[in-house]
Amino acid sequence: MELKIGVQELSRALSRSQGIVEKKSTMPILSHVLLEATKGGQLSVSATDLDISVSSEHACEVLKEGRACVPAKQLYEIVKALPEKDVLLKRAANNWLEVKSGSAEFRIVGLAAEDFPALPRFEKVQLVTVQPRQLLELIELTSFAASSDETRYNLNGVFFEPADGSLRAVATDGHRLSLAERPLPGDFHVKKGVILPRKGLTEMKKLLLDTVEGETKLGFIESSAVLRRPGVSLAMRLIDGAFPDYRQVIPKAGEKRFTVGRERFLDTLRRISLLSSDKAHAVKLELEAGRLRVLSQNPDLGEGREEVPVEYQGEPLKIGFNARYLMDVLGAMVNLEPVAVQDVAMELADDLSPGVVKPAGESATAFTAVVMPMRI
Repeated sequence: MELKIGVQELSRALSRSQGIVEKKSTMPILSHVLLEATKGGQLSVSATDLDISVSSEHACEVLKEGRACVPAKQLYEIVKALPEKDVLLKRAANNWLEVKSGSAEFRIVGLAAEDFPALPRFEKVQLVTVQPRQLLELIELTSFAASSDETRYNLNGVFFEPADGSLRAVATDGHRLSLAERPLPGDFHVKKGVILPRKGLTEMKKLLLDTVEGETKLGFIESSAVLRRPGVSLAMRLIDGAFPDYRQVIPKAGEKRFTVGRERFLDTLRRISLLSSDKAHAVKLELEAGRLRVLSQNPDLGEGREEVPVEYQGEPLKIGFNARYLMDVLGAMVNLEPVAVQDVAMELADDLSPGVVKPAGESATAFTAVVMPMRI
C-alpha cells in the first residue's frame, strides 16, 4: 500500500476513530485502525470495538493498492503534528507503516491487516432520511439522563420509539427521566422501540456535529443501528433488554406550578450547590408566592441561600433535589430549537413527589424532564 493524502483530511478521518478504539483491551488489534487504499483513488479508514464501528471514505492519490493496520492514537498524534499539507503513507515489510511529510519521517509498528475484525455490512437495512439537527436535539436532550450503572444495562442508553410520524427519545437512571419528541416521517420498521448505547450515541453526536451538509440516514436492523452520512457509516449494537414503561413515571400535572427564568435558575443552582454535600449535591427549594428560595447546607463547609423571582401564587412548599440533576435539565434546554428556552415551568405536588420540568410556552410538548425529590 502506498498513497498520498492531505494531512487535514487524514486527521479528520482518524479523529473519528479515537472515541471508538479500545485503549486497554485484551485484543490489541482493537486499538488499531484499518487503512485500505483502492484503485478509485479512495482511502477507507475503519475502527471498531466489536460493538461500535465507523468507516469513512476519503479522496487520495493511490500509488499502490493495499491495506495496513496501525495504532489509532499514535498515527493520529503524528498526523496532527506533521509540517506539510500532504503526507505519504507506505506499508513496508512486517506490517510497518512509513509516514513522510516534508522532512519529517516516521515508521510505525503495525499488525496484520488480515486479522482486523470484519466490519458489519448492512446491505438490506431500510434507511430513513432524517434532519441532522433534529436527531442531534433528541440525543442532547436525553443522553445526560442515561444510567452509568453497568448492572442496569437496560438503562445504559437512550430508548428510541417511532410514533405516528415522529421519533421519541427517552432516558432514565432511576433518579431522573428525560423525554423529547421530534416530527420525523418515515417507517423505521421498529415495533416496540430500541435502546441505543451511550457510547454509540456519543459517536453519533460527533458525526452529526461534523457537518450540517449532506443527507443523513438512520435505520435499524438485526439488533443494530446504522447511521449514514456522505462518505461515512456508523454502526452500533443495540442494547438487548426491556426499557421500563416510562409513561408510568411521568406524573400528572402538579397543583403547584411556577415559572422561572431558565438562565437565572441555572446560575443560582450553580452558586448555591457550591456548598452542598459532594455526593448528594442536595439543595432545598422553598417556594412562596412570587419567589423561590434556594438553600444549601454543609456541616463542614457552611451554607448558602439565594432568592429567585418566580411566577407563583399558590401555597408554600419546601422540597429537596439533587442540584446536579436540575442543572443537567436546565442546561440541556439550550439545545431546543429554534431558540434556547428563556423560561421554564416546574410542576410540583408535594415534598415527596417528583418534580416535572418543561419549557414554558409553545415548546412545552417538545421536552419533559422528571426529577425525583430528596429528603433534606
